[in-house]
Amino acid sequence: MRQRDPELKYCPVCDDEYRAEIKMCVACAVELVSGQEKLVKEEVLKQKKAARSMELSVDDELVNIRKGPLLEMKNLQRILAKEQIPSLLAGEKKSSNCGKGCCGTDMFLQIKREDGEEAMEVLAREFKRTTALDHHDLQHVQSIYDQGARQTICPACGFSFTTSNGTCPDCGLCFA
Repeated sequence: MRQRDPELKYCPVCDDEYRAEIKMCVACAVELVSGQEKLVKEEVLKQKKAARSMELSVDDELVNIRKGPLLEMKNLQRILAKEQIPSLLAGEKKSSNCGKGCCGTDMFLQIKREDGEEAMEVLAREFKRTTALDHHDLQHVQSIYDQGARQTICPACGFSFTTSNGTCPDCGLCFA
């Protein structure tokens, strides 16, 4: 984490630094926060992360947040671990792969339901960092596909649809 000056202001979205008299972020068009506010918020987050257990128990309600090849899911798991968010990799009960043994196994990245919002923020930041898609509309990236809900919002495109359909009818993102 970079050093903060309590006398300056910071954008809560892009983290750009501004002089004290500036009120709005030029890039994000949001109101700036004082360096002091930013320091307090970062300290609270630091304490929260330090207090979080990295252990998962059988009583924890786990949710799938990503599905993909083992190496990709392990990479996301490492990113979450750096932020003190415990996760688990789980395989599918019935393989939907090609069946010839050459396709590899898709894994589910699972987290505690209570860590969902923070985990999605972490992964969204990593996505922006690695793809340079800072200027794309990512307002729905925190949406979580919950099979138990009647309606859901696609995290890729923001389309609202029923969970009886395992694929977003608008962009084709597959959740099943």
